[in-house]
Amino acid sequence: MPDGQAGREHTPSNGRSARIVLADGDPLARRVVRNVLEDAGIVVVAEATNGRDAIALAAEHAPELVLMDGRLARVDGITAMRWIIARRPETRVVMLSVSSDAKLALQSLRAGASGFLTKDMDLLALPRALRGVLRGEIACSRGFVGTMVAHLRATPTDAVGMRPVKSILTPREWEVLDLMCRGASTGQIADRLVLSGETVRSHTKNIVRKLAVRTRREAIERAPQLRALHPDAGDEQRSGSKHGARRRAAHG
Repeated sequence: MPDGQAGREHTPSNGRSARIVLADGDPLARRVVRNVLEDAGIVVVAEATNGRDAIALAAEHAPELVLMDGRLARVDGITAMRWIIARRPETRVVMLSVSSDAKLALQSLRAGASGFLTKDMDLLALPRALRGVLRGEIACSRGFVGTMVAHLRATPTDAVGMRPVKSILTPREWEVLDLMCRGASTGQIADRLVLSGETVRSHTKNIVRKLAVRTRREAIERAPQLRALHPDAGDEQRSGSKHGARRRAAHG
């Protein structure tokens, strides 16, 4: 059993109650948020104190939503969110952070978060925001809307940083490819992503293989086409990669 607050679980009073896993390293914050949610009829089925436990509890309880701090111990919030979404795509994840860092908000949304809220919000509005997420909406503090618009306007015309909804590349491979497109060297990518040079080279090899190209430069040239793919074109791209590999093999 995870060493977070897994023992504090609640059974939904009816089948229509939203079921949530709450992840936060601050016990006072967890208690306040849990009380607000449960007063509004939202059931907190389990609590986690760190990212590792959040992943385990989300897998165990299969909640409709995970509400988590972006800065967690053992496994950071963004990494934990990626694991949760990868294992159970139907689970929504919303970040509730003490930080109003716009960079963290953008990283969270890019990684798959259904919302980014700050703890200085009116917590009485939190249940309404989370129910909106469960209806398919995005929950975002008003202060970040302008930031996101500014970020989109500042996106280079080559669309570096933009990614298709479905892709043959993993999120980490996209991060490496984005930095490659910006001219970063292997060492610079390693420093930026806090990886070893060997790991970056491994990601680069995977990118080249998946895009059915021969070199790093060709992968960079292929990136704009991949970013523009139709959301349902992942299978076609994958098929194209296989055919490209066969053609290269046939020509020695």
